[in-house]
Order: sequence, then C-alpha cells, then structure tokens
Amino acid sequence: MNTLPLRHAAQALYYWERRQEALANNLANAETDGFKGMRVFARLVEGALLAPEAATDFRQGALTPTGQPLDLAIEGDGFFVVQTARGERLSRGGSLRLDEAGRLVDAAGRPLLGERGPIVVPPGVVEVDRDGVVRVDGTEVGRLRIERLPEGAEPVRDEGTLFVPPAERIRVPEGERRVRQGFIERSNVNPLDSLVEMITVQRNYAAIERSIRVLDGVLERISNDIGRLS
Repeated sequence: MNTLPLRHAAQALYYWERRQEALANNLANAETDGFKGMRVFARLVEGALLAPEAATDFRQGALTPTGQPLDLAIEGDGFFVVQTARGERLSRGGSLRLDEAGRLVDAAGRPLLGERGPIVVPPGVVEVDRDGVVRVDGTEVGRLRIERLPEGAEPVRDEGTLFVPPAERIRVPEGERRVRQGFIERSNVNPLDSLVEMITVQRNYAAIERSIRVLDGVLERISNDIGRLS
C-alpha cells in the first residue's frame, strides 16, 4: 500500500505548524525593544518538503528617540554584549539603567559589558558617542563592546532578545560603529503583516489537515477491502 502521499501531507502539516509557532512568537514580541523576527522555510525536493528550517530576520528595527541618556541603539550592524548567568550573550536591546552598584545594565538587570568588563557609571552627566565611548562629565568611564556576526552565521537564540555568540567573535572596530544615545531600537516585526500571514498559514494548515483525514480514510477503506479479499 502506497502511504507516500500521507507522509508528504504530514510533512507539510509540520511545516505549517512551525510557521504558526514562529509567527505567534513574532506577534508576542512585536512591542519588545530590540527583538528580531524569525522566518521558517522549507525546501521542496522531488515533490517532498524537507525538514523546516528557521532563520532570524536581522533587518533594522525603527529607531525611536526617547530623550533618555541611558537609552542606546545600534544603527546598522552589531550587537551589545551582556553578561548572564549562562555566559555572555549578544543583544540589540538598549533600554538601560543603573543598578545599585552603579553598573550599566539592561531592562532585565544584566550588566552591559565594556572592553574591561561591566561599566560603572558615577553620578554626573552621561554621554555616549557613536563609537560607544561612555563619558561622565567629560571623563571616560568605559567603552562598550560591540560585536558583529561572521558572514552568513545564524546564532542560536536564547531567551527574549538574546543570542548565543558564535565561536568566532568579531568586534566592530571604532570608526565603524554607530551607537545612538537617547534612542531605542524597536522590534522589527510588523504586526499587521504578521497577522495577515498568520491567517494564510492557518488556512493552509486546515486544508492539509482535511487532506490527511481524507487520505487516512481512503487508506483505511483500502486496507479493509484487502482484508476481506484475503
């Protein structure tokens, strides 16, 4: 008995399910600063879908002025480096504050790393230039670590807006950095586009699901007929 059509339909169903999961996560983070959306795709080979793959959409999110001196955004390529309990992570989230020790930390309290470790900011007027040099009342107190991904690299996602850095670490040299003080990078997810895509995905998922039920019924009848004939 040829069950190949049923297997192909099951593969297609899994693909559309993964698409739904990615879109749901994108929509849930449409208002998360620094979030990068995810795309799911699958290659078609000889009429069959291969296992779905995921890729991050690294397009720039909108830069929104906040007027807050501790809000930072990277325009173009690069990531901030933060310290977590699991090690260093890459992030585009730049909604920063000072913790009780005066360290520059992100919204979740993770220290933002400079060239010499966490950056401690004493009281005073804070200025951050485009190269990521942090000054207080004109005195340098630290230099942000800004790293980029190797060409074609797909980093592993961690919680929220974080990524696990690849084995090859590339620091963006000063002069090529574009840090914007008083700005926040918004999520690059377009909620309206994602909702429209979600509707299309759900319809395709439902159509494949119906096809599987029909195919399953046909195969069951064929099996029963063969059983009676034997």
